[in-house]
Amino acid sequence: MNRNDALELVKTYLKNKNLIKHCLAVEACMKAAAARLGHDPEPWGLAGLVHDLDYEQTEKSPELHTTETAKILKGLSIDPAVIHAVEAHAAKVPCENAMDWAIFSIDPLTGLIIAATLMHPDKKLKSIDLEFVKRRYKEKSFARGARREEIEQCRNLGLELDEFISISIGAMQGIDQDLGL
Repeated sequence: MNRNDALELVKTYLKNKNLIKHCLAVEACMKAAAARLGHDPEPWGLAGLVHDLDYEQTEKSPELHTTETAKILKGLSIDPAVIHAVEAHAAKVPCENAMDWAIFSIDPLTGLIIAATLMHPDKKLKSIDLEFVKRRYKEKSFARGARREEIEQCRNLGLELDEFISISIGAMQGIDQDLGL
């Protein structure tokens, strides 16, 4: 599946513009992490883009999140490693490889970065840096939904937290117009 087809699939299943932007952010961060770690960015980006395909469908039954996405992707003959990563991001299957650990850690981190950006006086991704995000990160009451223990699993990629956050900030700054920030 090429990226344009994947984006159309996302827009078919997701109507909430902020959720679509979240998927774009996870895609960008996954591609950047793959490149940094020496992996092919395309399957990683695909996993990031489609990871929440069933979110609106399963919103009232979070225990079902990713099950519908996995069915859809299997029907489209998507690489099983991509499907596994999608399931791993929601802890439906154990993380077994770098793509799994990356999406597991990136998913909550993108939310934290967006929340930090919205706290900045000009609300622009280009205005934030590692130091700004780390200050917010240390505030346990800030962006509670961005589970720090999941973000910190970046160590399973061989990356220190600061580098992982920096990679993600840079990736999101690269698509700031798409994210409206």
